[in-house]
Amino acid sequence: MEVRLLLTLILGAFSAIGETGFDNFNPPNWQKLDIFQGKLSREDFEESLKSVYCPRTSWYQNWIKIKKDEVLIRKEKGQDVWYKLYFSDQNQTVPREIESISTDKNNSLTGLRIALDPGHIGGRFSQMEGRHFSFDNHSPVREGELVLLVAKSLKAKLGKLGAKVILVREQNEPVTSNRPSDFHQEAEAWVREREFNLDRKYEIGERDKMVTKRKEVLFYRIAEIRARAKRVNENIQPDLVICLHLNAAAWPNPDKQELVERNDFHVLVNGCYMGGELSDDHQRLDMIYRLVNRWAQAEQEVAESISGAFSRLTQLPAFVYKGPNAVKVGSVPGVWARNLLANRSYYCPVIFLEPYVANSRDVFARIIMGNYSGKKLIDGVQRLSLIEEYAECVSAGIKDYLWQNGTN
Repeated sequence: MEVRLLLTLILGAFSAIGETGFDNFNPPNWQKLDIFQGKLSREDFEESLKSVYCPRTSWYQNWIKIKKDEVLIRKEKGQDVWYKLYFSDQNQTVPREIESISTDKNNSLTGLRIALDPGHIGGRFSQMEGRHFSFDNHSPVREGELVLLVAKSLKAKLGKLGAKVILVREQNEPVTSNRPSDFHQEAEAWVREREFNLDRKYEIGERDKMVTKRKEVLFYRIAEIRARAKRVNENIQPDLVICLHLNAAAWPNPDKQELVERNDFHVLVNGCYMGGELSDDHQRLDMIYRLVNRWAQAEQEVAESISGAFSRLTQLPAFVYKGPNAVKVGSVPGVWARNLLANRSYYCPVIFLEPYVANSRDVFARIIMGNYSGKKLIDGVQRLSLIEEYAECVSAGIKDYLWQNGTN
């Protein structure tokens, strides 16, 4: 949720460090691909790569070489060392492939293990995250707190349908044990490197601000997500992860906050690795690992079903990306592929949700109404609270997907 000018500085710092800054001392484990030897056809590999994971040949041509019987993947940036993955004549079952979920005529979700990941942290960390704004003397809107409420409601809904549902976080506190102060050395080194590259010294006040922001970014945008990924991959081991977020629009006038008219939704799956991202050895391996696990198809199908539910139940338009950092997948409006740390670090299908524009007039009015029971008349329409509507859309979308794809 991008609502504060401060986020511009934060994101600038973040883009310079990369999302895998903590991996630099641990080389990628390319042997994790060994179990996929001879399991995937060349046609399916190339189709997934070009339609979902890397839509531009120029982005991957220095890192991936597709041959007749195998694909070569560069193992280390700047080195002529390649991992060779052999193709098969046809796709075969691979470990951790999604098992079909049995459903009955009551849309039971029995057998499905779902992790709900309420985005961000909220609470005392919301301003640091840049996921916090206040307007007209109302209580602050904190994204992390709102989506945790959504997660708790959604857990109850899916649990009643038989699913095993686990929250990645259950309170407005970090999952990681780290705090910004733990990254002082890394932040200092980063600023010194910038000074060296620019051949100039920052003023003391400017430098202190950069060090502080760098420490915070390392804490809440990398260490926190890494800790959640560890919990998901090693402890929860779900069939599906749903990342819950709220979107926001830039303030029309940064010097004077005014609510916007825009309100929409979109649903993300993993994909669209750009050239600079593929140059990172860890991101390159993560992309290939997701591709050979064939999670893209399940992600797209679930995302399309949830997108359909949001469209049907909220009547909101679907957001459309304009830049190169996202690619449209499938034909259902609102479903896009983007490469995010969360949706590539969780080793299973991941659906990343960005419904509603929190600083729009309509949504803000609903947020300050609170999470009430039942329905209230809003602009002539009986509506659930924003929290309950969000949870209902996701629950309905998952039920619709399993009803269409399950065996009866």
